Amino acid sequence: MEAILTSIAVVAIAEIGDKTQLLAIVLAARFRKPIPIILGILVATLLNHAIAAGIGYLVAEWVTGRIFQVGLGLAFIAMAVWALVPDKQESASDRSPRGIFLTTLIAFFLVEIGDKTQIATSLLAAQFHDIALVTVGTTAGMMLANVPAVFLGEAVTKIVPLKYVRIAAAVIFAAIGLWIVLAAS
Repeated sequence: MEAILTSIAVVAIAEIGDKTQLLAIVLAARFRKPIPIILGILVATLLNHAIAAGIGYLVAEWVTGRIFQVGLGLAFIAMAVWALVPDKQESASDRSPRGIFLTTLIAFFLVEIGDKTQIATSLLAAQFHDIALVTVGTTAGMMLANVPAVFLGEAVTKIVPLKYVRIAAAVIFAAIGLWIVLAAS
């Protein structure tokens, strides 16, 4: 039980204000369908954290490399550009739940690579020697932090035009990307 409770607390606290919360808000603002987004976050987190827990402390060593950090920073800058691109062929509300789920799953899985919660998951699994309980706990912590962000993102777009939400998200993603690249130099 200690492994689950510690894992929930560590990840829920680490997730506050994290880039994945921002991603949850952006996806909610873009698609306006919270259920497939929440399910995408859940599956992506389970997969990502199970891998992180399985690999354990090796992941923490791997993600500290300079080349990886620069690549991660560039990925955030790419996310900034993506956040600015409005949907062209169909409105976001016309997208299928399956398409929204897959978009969320892929985006969350990739953004979690090298994230502090992924590293925390690796370290917790090494500490508690229990991949399953740590994965359950860290996933619960991630959901505790991000499900409210999904609903917040949907509510924000009812007040603030989506264009401004996209611009704000792009600025934040670009700033994070530049910060990571500069810190790696």
